[in-house]
Amino acid sequence: MTAIEQTEAARPRGTRLPRRARRNQLLGAAQEVFVAQGYHAAAMDDIAERAGVSKPVLYQHFPGKLDLYLALLDQHCEALLLAVRTALASTTDNKLRVAATMDAYFAYVEDEGGAFRLVFESDLTNEPAVRERVDRVSLQCAEAISDVIAEDTGLSKDESMLLAVGLGGVSQVVARYWLSSESPVARETAVGLLTSLAWRGIAGFPLHGTESAAES
Repeated sequence: MTAIEQTEAARPRGTRLPRRARRNQLLGAAQEVFVAQGYHAAAMDDIAERAGVSKPVLYQHFPGKLDLYLALLDQHCEALLLAVRTALASTTDNKLRVAATMDAYFAYVEDEGGAFRLVFESDLTNEPAVRERVDRVSLQCAEAISDVIAEDTGLSKDESMLLAVGLGGVSQVVARYWLSSESPVARETAVGLLTSLAWRGIAGFPLHGTESAAES
């Protein structure tokens, strides 16, 4: 059950929940409010009402609005990183690996909870703690992609990282455009088009060891 689903299940006031379940419920309510209103327009009153709890209950779990926002951001940054790592590990076929990784970004953006807006479209990026988390997950995703590129192509760490940042950046930007423009192109087709574009470039780098083998 997702945090938002727990919010729906536990919304009536007076329901007693285990601490972890209550925390997840509050995070789900906060996600709905932050995604809909943005950080600055959201109020703890709105979140408490959305969760069906009193403000004192909300403050028992989160001392302030920023603490709540950062907890939510941590949760969804971890989810993105896990999705990318899972996609990279899903196959040893590199073209399919590129497709799986790009689809991971599309799936993340398409999720009905809209959590990607907290990571990629936050109105609080001038807050150092938020900026640090967003930059860190972008770097971690790029590093995961870079490790595979370096291993398979023999490119240097720095060269692989440039390609990885490009792949990750293109994936999330195109996925966000695809969603916001309400494109009639199916997700599977969009991922296929983007994969074809990326693969034409990546495939130009020979697999590590094949070049030397061909020369010997």
